[in-house]
Order: sequence, then structure tokens, then C-alpha cells
Amino acid sequence: MIGLYVISILGGLVSMLAAARVKSTFNKYSKVGVSSGITGAEAAARVMRAAGVDGVSIEQHQGFLTDHYDPRAKALRLSPQVYGGRSISALAVAAHEAGHAIQDKERYAPLVLRSKLVPATSFGSKFWMLPVFLGIVTGAAGMLYVGIGLFALVVLFQLVTLPTEFDASARAKKRLAAAGFVSTPAEEEGVSKVLSAAAMTYVAAALTAVLQLAYLLMRARD
Repeated sequence: MIGLYVISILGGLVSMLAAARVKSTFNKYSKVGVSSGITGAEAAARVMRAAGVDGVSIEQHQGFLTDHYDPRAKALRLSPQVYGGRSISALAVAAHEAGHAIQDKERYAPLVLRSKLVPATSFGSKFWMLPVFLGIVTGAAGMLYVGIGLFALVVLFQLVTLPTEFDASARAKKRLAAAGFVSTPAEEEGVSKVLSAAAMTYVAAALTAVLQLAYLLMRARD
């Protein structure tokens, strides 16, 4: 179990660094206004409308960087800094979340799969450690593999999340530029930096999960 703890700690450090970078980049570009002067909520609404998305509400959601799209409620929830912000950061994050709404409308395969995995992943993330611990302590390979199977669901979710997030960011950059909401090279660069920093948090989470799974599989073969 020591190896698993070491990997978890290293993964946690990487995730912390990625989260710190997101916060720093967001804060930096939240102070830089856009020449279009529109808010994040307005940008999200126009991006979705241009893509033919309707029936999705845009709501203000409390918290810092708590922005997300809920496919079940058909709701795009934006933090106060994004909802009413008129900055590069606000537009980048809002358009990214609008990209998820567009994915939902188009039935983008990774998003559909991720949504279906949520219940199983939630269960697996809560209970995988118990059978792994029991399997290692008692030497019961079957129990260990049950835990590994549950954790594999978490890994699958993390891996499916990567193309979902990268695609939403690509859609955001393309549609913001096409609509003229970001109209200068400096604004486009700022949007790219905000979205790239956010993407690294998902990469860090996926990498950590894959390393943990690899360790568990090697342990099971010993």
C-alpha cells in the first residue's frame, strides 16, 4: 500500500500545482477586459444560439471557478466572476461551458459516455479502497481485483473526460473568434492560456489515476 500512497501524494502535488496555475491564470486575465464589452453570460448565450442550442438556462452559481454544464437539468451554471465578468477569463470559461451544451445537443460521444459513467464512477470512487485493502492484507486476489475493477471505472471516467474538455475548449476558441467577441491577437492568446491552464487539471487527474491503476495491477500480479 505504501507505493499507492506515494503515487497518490505525488499525484496530489501535481494536481495542486495545476489548480494553482488555473487560479493564477484566471485571476491574471480576469483583470483584462475584452473590446467587445460583453459579459460571460451574454457570450455563452450567443455562442449557444449561434449553434442552434435552445432550452438551456444560464444561471449564476456561487463559488470560485465552479462553472459547469449540467446535461440532466439542461443548465449552464456560471460563477459570479464569469457570469457578469467582461474579461478574457470570463468569456473563455463561459464559452467553454457553452461548448459542453453544444456537445450535448450534437450527442458528442465522449460526453454521452461520461454522463452514463457518472453513477458507476461515483460508486467506484467511494468504495474501491476497501476491497483493495482487504485483498492486500488477506492475500485474497479476488477481492483485490474487485477493488481494481471499481477503480478502473474512475480511470475510465478521467480518460473520457479529456477529449470532452479539449473539444469544448476548441469549440470555445473557434466560436469566440468567429463571433468577434475576442478580436485581437492578445485577446485570443489570453483565451488560449486560460483554457490551456484549465485543461492541465484534467490531465493531472487522469495521469494520477492511470499511475495508481498501473500500480494496483502490478501489485495484483505479485
